[in-house]
Amino acid sequence: MSGAMDFKAFKSIYFLGIGGIGMSALARYFNSMDIPVAGYDRTETRLTRALVDEGINVHYDDVIGEIPATFKNDNSREQTLVIYTPAMPESSAELGFFKDGGYQVVKRAEVLGMIASEGACIAVAGTHGKTTVTSMIAHIMKSADVSSNTFLGGISANYGTNHIQHGDGKLVIAEADEYDRSFLFLNPNTAVITSVDADHLDIYEDVLSMIETYIDFTNNVIDGGIVLLSESVLKIIGERVNPHAVLMTYSIEGATDYVATGINILEGSYAFDVRTPNGVLKAVTLAMGGRHNIENAVAAIAVADNHGVPHEEIKNALDLYAGVKRRFEVVHNSGPVIYIDDYAHHPNEISSALSSIKELYPDKKLTVLFQPHLYTRTRDFAEDFGKSLSIADSLLLLDIYPAREEPIEGITSELIFDHVQSGDKLLCNKKNAIEMIDFDKTDVLLTLGAGDIDQLVEPITEHIKSLN
Repeated sequence: MSGAMDFKAFKSIYFLGIGGIGMSALARYFNSMDIPVAGYDRTETRLTRALVDEGINVHYDDVIGEIPATFKNDNSREQTLVIYTPAMPESSAELGFFKDGGYQVVKRAEVLGMIASEGACIAVAGTHGKTTVTSMIAHIMKSADVSSNTFLGGISANYGTNHIQHGDGKLVIAEADEYDRSFLFLNPNTAVITSVDADHLDIYEDVLSMIETYIDFTNNVIDGGIVLLSESVLKIIGERVNPHAVLMTYSIEGATDYVATGINILEGSYAFDVRTPNGVLKAVTLAMGGRHNIENAVAAIAVADNHGVPHEEIKNALDLYAGVKRRFEVVHNSGPVIYIDDYAHHPNEISSALSSIKELYPDKKLTVLFQPHLYTRTRDFAEDFGKSLSIADSLLLLDIYPAREEPIEGITSELIFDHVQSGDKLLCNKKNAIEMIDFDKTDVLLTLGAGDIDQLVEPITEHIKSLN
């Protein structure tokens, strides 16, 4: 368990990798406490520009001279906290400066654990779905006037931020990241696990090692707390979760404690009932696509129900839930092409997204533009990626986005390309991708990936508008 820390004792907080989605949420949290915040990131993005607009000093060269003077003079050493992401290379000049200079240097996950230890904590983990579930819980709690502090791995469409604060924030709602075993710094009162599909095999030896770490995560739940598992996760780890916690389950049309039934498909959205141990929520509406998001909503309902939020308030909040940026986000829906953007970067996520579009728009031709994320993930799941992407009517495949990795010899997008069964498939790059999309033969366009494919969203949208 992470020990408590008096963050107000620090006169400044510096972030290495401040543009990361988890790091920027923490930066916003400390900035809201009126503690001077600054940081470095490799690339300027829309998110880092937003941080600058909020008064945070951000620079993009890993040079000691770029660190603001107030963060590095001799008097500030004991009064400056340095937070870094594990994605920062050990060769970083700034990271080396702070480590060698005797500063207190801690990982992002440890700081989040310290913040969460100051009160009650709801932590949402899983290979996929965790950002949406966390944002749904945050939205329900805020709508129900429950004081809370939320740290998201995405930008809430309702609030335009990845840090949502309401009231004194003693209840921490946190997206719990399995990468680098970060979520083991959390000791939640309620832990949700949405899925345990194999991923991050560059960190874990194999899928069994990853699953063991999820079990360890449940053992961090406080005695008498709640472990909430999806039906699929229950089948894998249900018998091995923390015996000192209360086990609860959720699903779509399954034999679980919380279950969605009577699903009606509307164009682009759903209506359904949710059976709970405390009665039935009738005619819940979710104004976003993706059958997987029904299950995500059931998880959020279960958490809110167990935290005493009345059913009517839960239902009313979900009626107004607008989603998360880049999570099955309908970017353009007024013709001639429906455009959806999604963060999916795992084969199961891709299958879910494409199958949902086929269900919501059964008579429309689907074109997918996909950017693989990481060389190791491409290597480990090339065949599975090919199978899931074969659901599309037409596929355009971008180069691999490397993120934190160095290239691996022989690992390219062509590994995936060769496994795609659809005959209508092309390799492309970011410069020529838009001109290679056949908009005349596309009814629904889906962009997919966790890299910098989001930079194409705005130009694609403008091109579609020009087609009217």
